[in-house]
Amino acid sequence: MIGLKFYPDKVIQALIKELPEVKWSNKYGMVTVPNTPSNLNAIFSKFQGVSWINCTHFFSNRPVHTCGEDLSVDRYRKRKPIPGWRYCPEEFYQKLELKKYALNTAKIYIGMFEKFINHFARDIKLTEINDLMIRKYLQYLVQQNRSDSYLNQSINAIKFYYEVVKEMPNRFYDIERPLPAEALPKVLSKNQIRAMINSMNNLKHKCILSLLYSAGLRRGELLNLKLTDIISDRMLIRVEQGKGKKDRYTLLGEQVLQNLRQYYLQAKPSYYLFEGSNGKKYSGSSVVKIVQRAASRARIRQRVIPHMLRHSLATHLLEDGVDLRQIQILLGHNSIKTTEVYTHVAVKGMNKIKNPIDLMLT
Repeated sequence: MIGLKFYPDKVIQALIKELPEVKWSNKYGMVTVPNTPSNLNAIFSKFQGVSWINCTHFFSNRPVHTCGEDLSVDRYRKRKPIPGWRYCPEEFYQKLELKKYALNTAKIYIGMFEKFINHFARDIKLTEINDLMIRKYLQYLVQQNRSDSYLNQSINAIKFYYEVVKEMPNRFYDIERPLPAEALPKVLSKNQIRAMINSMNNLKHKCILSLLYSAGLRRGELLNLKLTDIISDRMLIRVEQGKGKKDRYTLLGEQVLQNLRQYYLQAKPSYYLFEGSNGKKYSGSSVVKIVQRAASRARIRQRVIPHMLRHSLATHLLEDGVDLRQIQILLGHNSIKTTEVYTHVAVKGMNKIKNPIDLMLT
């Protein structure tokens, strides 16, 4: 069956009723329709332009790698055996490679899954671990005061093995996930961004900081930029195969372009816009260090990461009156709801509100 879960919405409910053989499943707590190619096509057609559809469990063989470092799990295969410790099975590594998972995601899945399987006795086969045992393991993590993020990563790693590697779909859908924390994105002011960029004497580093902010790039997107992605005659940057395997165009600032031209004459990169000393793609850890060094020189006390520059651009554009839909396109968000979070951190208009206490104390 195809399961349909959604937040209460009259439009979606009305469209679902138009699908063939719609039924409610008490077991799974969701609407279902027979899993046929025609029904799947009907869902795409029916909800096009209305709702984003999560197809993860229908296209299990589709590569999920979006950006970042290339995956190599050989170093995990070649680890020296530790007495009493179980490593991930070979099929776990193979599936990560075949699906082209990002390296950081693979590291998390391997680590979390090994902690999970080593929680049980060595004589228990992985296929013998049932739903109740998994629930007790998750309860154990809660008792250890593990964070919501840690719990979610553990669940994802477990689901990856049983649902993707062993192809046992929907086995653990009834496991309760922690409620997502509604944390607002952390942003920097325009003055702080300016101070960070001006603090850098290295032209390459200045270009990296400027692009992270002015183009709203993710770190992996920045590292994947090629020389041909800078479209100077249209003042655009082409982001190829960004998050979600999507191409998009984003902003290229006039001053940034001038700095990039000077940088090109100095560094002479051959393929990627930013390359390491070996001529290969620049490393993600180097970008993190550049951002942190710039924040330190600008005397910013909070911890600054590359993604904060992207958050800052979105917030500043919103405060400057740019339409939310345009910001969504520039950032490459699937849903406008993702972009709407910046309305909660934009302060334009708030500083015009007269605080009642100021009137009381005058």
